[in-house]
Amino acid sequence: MLLAHISDLHLDGTQRATDRAARTIAYLNSLSRQPDTVLVTGDIADHGVPEEYAQAAELLSRLTAPHVTCPGNHDDRAAYRKVLLGDTSAAVPESPVNRLHHVDGYALLLCDSTIPGEDAGRFDDETLAWLERTLDDLGDISALPAFHHPPAVIHHPYLDATNLTNADRLADLLDGRDNVPAILTGHAHTAGATTFAGRPLLVAPGVVSTLRLPWESGETLTDRTAPPGVAFHVLGEGGAPVTTHFRVVP
Repeated sequence: MLLAHISDLHLDGTQRATDRAARTIAYLNSLSRQPDTVLVTGDIADHGVPEEYAQAAELLSRLTAPHVTCPGNHDDRAAYRKVLLGDTSAAVPESPVNRLHHVDGYALLLCDSTIPGEDAGRFDDETLAWLERTLDDLGDISALPAFHHPPAVIHHPYLDATNLTNADRLADLLDGRDNVPAILTGHAHTAGATTFAGRPLLVAPGVVSTLRLPWESGETLTDRTAPPGVAFHVLGEGGAPVTTHFRVVP
């Protein structure tokens, strides 16, 4: 399976954000082999308003490959669910948005790690119960949890103050599960790779900007001139190992 992974579009109606997202989509459409799925791990909108999701829906509809999304801390659950997903069936529109997506013999577990109104992330009890139940139901099918906030230290003061705050509960839930070859996240605006709960944690670069690391020069938190980035995750038969390639969008 070839999975293209992008994150943090922060669509806000400006030409700059629109152009960067459109440029990334055009790059993905130009690939000689189309990804089996394009994964977008949150912060799709910048202010969480319906107009931003309408724009996101139009841009993502241009993709040749199928796409799936999960929300980030800049996203609004109700507007995200209604406008981007076209889902008005939820009894509580503000409840966590957790979805299962099957692709080419694998399962993507699209989890909601957001805390409404806050930058930091957390898996609430409903999400943890959904994740545990879904993994149990999948049996031996290889499953990739995908969500916005990294559950491990990234070695950047802003990120480490706003990542997943109850990562220990996720680690306990994943303990002993051999069918989870990797975890995929966004939020960092920088391509990254580390480990969490004994498996790879792969962080997508940002589309709208790139985070300046503490040892890099620059007066702003992010570099808005750096090109957008994409992660390509390749999974062989059986789901492991996962090979990841990072690319900047030309």
